Amino acid sequence: MRHDPAGASIVIMLRSLKLYGMANAVEDLVAQGAPAFEAATPMLSQLLKAEMAEREVRSIAYHTKVARFPAYKDLTGFDFASSEINEAKVRSYTGVSSSKTPRMSF
Repeated sequence: MRHDPAGASIVIMLRSLKLYGMANAVEDLVAQGAPAFEAATPMLSQLLKAEMAEREVRSIAYHTKVARFPAYKDLTGFDFASSEINEAKVRSYTGVSSSKTPRMSF
C-alpha cells in the first residue's frame, strides 16, 4: 500500500462532498498505484475544488433567500408625487437635496 498525499486529499474532498463510494474507489486506485489515476490527479483535484466552491455558493444563496433579508432600497426610485410624504423633509434627513443625485465615493 502506497501513501500518496494528493490521493489522500482527493479522498478527503470526496468524503466532504459525501461521495463515499468514489472515495473508496480512489483509495483502491491509490493502493494499486494506478498510473492513469496519478496522471488524472491534478485535474480531478481541480474539479473537486470547483464543485466544493459551487456548493458553497449555492448554500449561501439558499440561506440568504430563506432568511428573507429585506431588499436594499434607496430614494432615487421613490415617487414622492404620488404620496403624502414631504420630499424636502425626507431629503433633509438623508443629507441629499432633491437637485443632487447621490453618488458613491471611494
